[in-house]
Amino acid sequence: MGCDGTCAVSSGRCAREYRRRVSVGIVGAGISGLSIAVHALDRGLGPVTLYDAAGVGAGASSIQPGGVRQQWGTVANCLMARESRAYFGELADRLGVEIDARFDRCDYVFVADREESLAQLAANVEVQREAGVPSELLGPAALERLVPGLRGDAVAGGAHCAEDGYFDRPQAVVAAFAAAAKGRGATVERAFVRELTRDGGGWRIVCDGTTGAVDTVVVAASDDSARLVAPLGRSLPIVREPRFLFFGEPRTNRWLDPLVIAIDRGVAAKQLADGRLLASDLRATGEPEATSERWRQTVRDGFSDLVPAVAADPLAALVQGHYDMTPDAQPIVDEVADGLWVAAGFSGHGFMVAPSTGRLVGAALAGEALPAWHASVRLGRFEAKADRDTQVI
Repeated sequence: MGCDGTCAVSSGRCAREYRRRVSVGIVGAGISGLSIAVHALDRGLGPVTLYDAAGVGAGASSIQPGGVRQQWGTVANCLMARESRAYFGELADRLGVEIDARFDRCDYVFVADREESLAQLAANVEVQREAGVPSELLGPAALERLVPGLRGDAVAGGAHCAEDGYFDRPQAVVAAFAAAAKGRGATVERAFVRELTRDGGGWRIVCDGTTGAVDTVVVAASDDSARLVAPLGRSLPIVREPRFLFFGEPRTNRWLDPLVIAIDRGVAAKQLADGRLLASDLRATGEPEATSERWRQTVRDGFSDLVPAVAADPLAALVQGHYDMTPDAQPIVDEVADGLWVAAGFSGHGFMVAPSTGRLVGAALAGEALPAWHASVRLGRFEAKADRDTQVI
């Protein structure tokens, strides 16, 4: 049956055409892929199959610390984060599963030493408030009241959002999305995807020992996404960037509930739900065996006159992960060929925006209207040299 031209239009195709495309293959079973599966199945699409060589939530989703913040330097990132923050606030009801995790509204506090850095935070607060994020600029005295143990005379000022926080058990959140997806009928194939090829009007997912035919493919495979779509004539400007986190020993007393990010010093720290300190040299590069002690010293030096208690922690454990970075530190969530979607390049905040990522792709596949911020996460924006987000950590 042909389209009569009266149906809703999404990405240049009518809803009636999309409703014919029901089978969905998702490459990557991290939280982004799982959220896409949930949102697609909630819209009556399916069957949905996820492909991942390491299994559910075993890649970047396995080591992220569970932060959820809305303070960003671009409207698109703020809107995605704000929508996702609302979803996280109703997570159990939205997913329909029990979740062994608690969201702690502990605040994110960005502090600046230099006046020019404080001016950038102020400009970002304007962007955030335009997007509905209730962030605020603070002077040194207000920062001292907000963060016990912080020395206001060490900084020029800062910014915060009291709605931001952390999940105490982020892996439980990933597991909840997986349970919700499976409960809605999604299946998971533990297989390495070799390539994607055209199969008539759909796609063939070629794995080691198995092949799947689907109408629509969504590539949500972090930096490996570039490998999969390159043979199809689509170049993704995504690079793998190592990141490192230190963890201290559990403590019984609470002394650093807000996450403190000292942007000019390039360090960050927060006390987790179990009392351990999480800290990072945000500019750490090199091999951990050779340079991890220098990173520890950078954290100690950065906090020695700011929050001295941080500098006293031995920070014995080191965990390594990675960001899948784009040039503007915003994700690529877009249909890059007919029936081929990409959801990657999250630049360290894939967990934070997983609900809005899933909603965007699910809505597109169902022929629903897309959010206005979709234009800012499309692949074609790089041709216009999009502005980089200035509040990525």
